[in-house]
Amino acid sequence: MSKSKYSAVGGQAVMEGIMMRSPQKSVLAVRTPDGKIVTEPMKHGSVRDKYKILRLPLIRGVVSFVESMAVGYRSLMRSAELAGLEEETNGNKVLSSVLMVLSSVLGVALAVGLFLLLPQLTMDWLERIWGSLGVFRTLLEGVSRMALFLLYIILTSLMKDIKNLYRYHGAEHKTIFCFEAGEELTIENIRKQSRLHPRCGTSFLFLVLFISILFFSVLHCFLPPMHGLVRFLVHLALLPVVAGISFEVLQYTGKHDNLFVRIVSAPGKQLQRITTAEPTDSQIEVAIVALRKILTDDISGEYHPEWAYRKAQK
Repeated sequence: MSKSKYSAVGGQAVMEGIMMRSPQKSVLAVRTPDGKIVTEPMKHGSVRDKYKILRLPLIRGVVSFVESMAVGYRSLMRSAELAGLEEETNGNKVLSSVLMVLSSVLGVALAVGLFLLLPQLTMDWLERIWGSLGVFRTLLEGVSRMALFLLYIILTSLMKDIKNLYRYHGAEHKTIFCFEAGEELTIENIRKQSRLHPRCGTSFLFLVLFISILFFSVLHCFLPPMHGLVRFLVHLALLPVVAGISFEVLQYTGKHDNLFVRIVSAPGKQLQRITTAEPTDSQIEVAIVALRKILTDDISGEYHPEWAYRKAQK
């Protein structure tokens, strides 16, 4: 995708719907139990708009991550209400689906917590048995984190509710691609688009893991050996730096199309073959409603596709 085709439109799959956002507003679109598509505005804007320092490279990536997690959580909880998943069924509230989806979205938190600590404890145990692993320790830790992350994605993809969520994820990507291609937003046009998008959160997670291997491998070449709590705290404290670098790389790959971008984007796109699925026509309809809503003036009802590019072209 050339830079001229890049838009500032993004989104997130939620329970029976999609949360879509543009530079102007964010909207939640959900298919209700009676088959209707309802839309609700979501809290929009960023603290980065108030403080210039938060718009600096690296820093903006950390802020964006935290805000995305907060908005994503609110969107999921509200979508569960609109989709009727908290209604009583046979005397029991159906909350398990919501919890499973939240587990999927909070995968980043697991990467920061369990995915950071467990590999380190494993390496500590191996070094007590085999002796120092030297420069290979950081590499082995990173590879084990990637393996855990891949296993987590595969296992969650087997859950029925997660499979449905991944179809909406695919609908979101396809619809955005159709819009960026300048084609009319119809089910037929959207169907032929790719569901693998370079700016996806799945690609971001892979970049965080991959860049962390490179970053910490170089770092430990200049630092004395660290183990246990000290090593964990150092890695945890520097994760915002890794996330900031990953965000900048992801932004670049989303705006350009060259050999470097294709190489960097390839692993994340392959992971999206698991975290996205081909959507149904009904799910594509929800994505179309969400995308049109974020580009429509609520007062005049006029459609403004240029809104998607206003900030992206600065």
